[in-house]
Amino acid sequence: MSENDSRIGDIPADVAERLRAKAGRFRILIIGRANAGKTTILQKVCNTTEDPEIFDSEGNKVDLATVDPSGKRGMHDINDELVFRSNPGFIFHDSRGFESGGVEELEAVKNFITERAQEVTLSAQLHVIWCGNIFQIF
Repeated sequence: MSENDSRIGDIPADVAERLRAKAGRFRILIIGRANAGKTTILQKVCNTTEDPEIFDSEGNKVDLATVDPSGKRGMHDINDELVFRSNPGFIFHDSRGFESGGVEELEAVKNFITERAQEVTLSAQLHVIWCGNIFQIF
């Protein structure tokens, strides 16, 4: 490649653009402790104070009250898609939040990752797993 070739990181810009077009939106799983502020972190990263819109696996909008921190912990589904209007190019998936000895939460995350790894289409695959303080959980 010449010095004039455009690159995004280590990837030629034209390749990055084709991958982005093929993948559509970038899909990220965020994992961390319960009530650790995972949604707040996503708001900071997306430079917004808005709550995400949440959609189930069939594209139906989910009532935000079901994931309200003041409500019963862990009512949301890891398969739900969190999308911020200010950053519609990203789909976030939120783990229920880990508690010490929380086998159910760990199994849900492992199953989700396995299912996404077996997806055929790039847009349905998981692109990033973001872990926050997960080592303090175990």
